[in-house]
Formats: sequence, C-alpha cells, structure tokens
Amino acid sequence: MKVALIGASGFVGTAILNELVERGHEVTALTRNAANIKKQHPNVTAVQTNVTQPEALAEKIKGYDAVISAFNAGWTNPNLYNDFLNGSKAIQEGVKRSGVKRFIFVGGAGSLYTPDGGQFVDTPEFPEQIKPGATAARDYLNHLKEEKDLEWTFLSPALEMHPGTSGQRKGTYRKGLENPVFDESSRSVASVEDTALAIVDELENPQHIRQRFTIAY
Repeated sequence: MKVALIGASGFVGTAILNELVERGHEVTALTRNAANIKKQHPNVTAVQTNVTQPEALAEKIKGYDAVISAFNAGWTNPNLYNDFLNGSKAIQEGVKRSGVKRFIFVGGAGSLYTPDGGQFVDTPEFPEQIKPGATAARDYLNHLKEEKDLEWTFLSPALEMHPGTSGQRKGTYRKGLENPVFDESSRSVASVEDTALAIVDELENPQHIRQRFTIAY
C-alpha cells in the first residue's frame, strides 16, 4: 500500500515506520523537518510539510491508500492540550479534504475505562506530567467518534507502552475495545514494536472501522 505516516520520527512513529517497511509498504513520512527521518530505505520518502494545515496536508496525500497519524505535540509543550487537540482535528480535516478514506490514529491509553466505569486519565494515580496530553487524546477520540465520512480507527496502546518496554517484538498481542487488556499479573503492557505490529495488521486487515481498540500481551 501507499501510506502517509505522520509523526514518523517519534517514539511510536519510528516503530510504525519500521514495521511498514518490513512488510513492503511504500511510506511517505510527513514531517516539519525532513532531516528528522533517519530511516534510509528505497520505500521511504520524507516530505516536509506542516501537517496541522489541512490544505497543505491534503495536497501532499491525495491518491494515497491510507494515512496513519502518530502525531504528538510534545510532552514538554506548555500548550500541549490545545496543540494536540487542535492539531489532531486539523489532520483529520486534511485527510478528509484529500479524498483518502482510511485513517488510523494512535492516541493514548488514558481514555480506556477502569473496572468501575471511569477513565484512567481521571483517576488520582494518573501521572500529572502526561495528563494534558492524555486528556487531549480522550477529547479528540470523542470528536472522532462523530466522523461519518472517514474509515477511521483509533488505537489506544497498553497502559504500559513507554521507552522502557521497547526493544522487543514478540510478534503477538491480544486485543480489547474500551477496557485495557491485562495479563495474569494484572498489568496492561506491550512493547512499542508490537503496538506497531497491531497497527499495521489493522491497516492490512481492517477489523475496527469507526471504532477504538487497544492491545497488550
């Protein structure tokens, strides 16, 4: 497939880029700075553009089979909530204007539901430093649920999907929808590599059109 990947230089985006390339897809990495794309491969093209400008994005992705967004407004950004929410909405609008139907968005785990029916982002234990981004991702998911034209999918990673879980690709995972997937130790954990595996699996074999899903071991 011909895939446009937003956020390809980030933690999650890099893993998705590697997975796409390994599986033979043609990838255009859309970025503010093409020099940030380190992957050197004949199937990878870095294209400099401001993905939060819908018209500019639409022009760059017309004719593609799918858009995958691993957009991140920066965890240390003091305006993270607004920049993430507004940027995500702008990307969605750009995809719509382009005529591309398939849109996969990588969000956060904070919007997953706890056993008592609340959301993890609202619990006292949720880390304060990532709360603005997690809240923005939750609010964007609520916005995306109203989208009727795009064939969208929202992926919430495991509750524990961070740099400390990288470096391993088991090649397996289990899926859930609105609640985290827990292992026998009551942990929701998966590496970024296997998260990327699940995303590309969904790209190749759609199972969650206009739906959120999550994965873990």
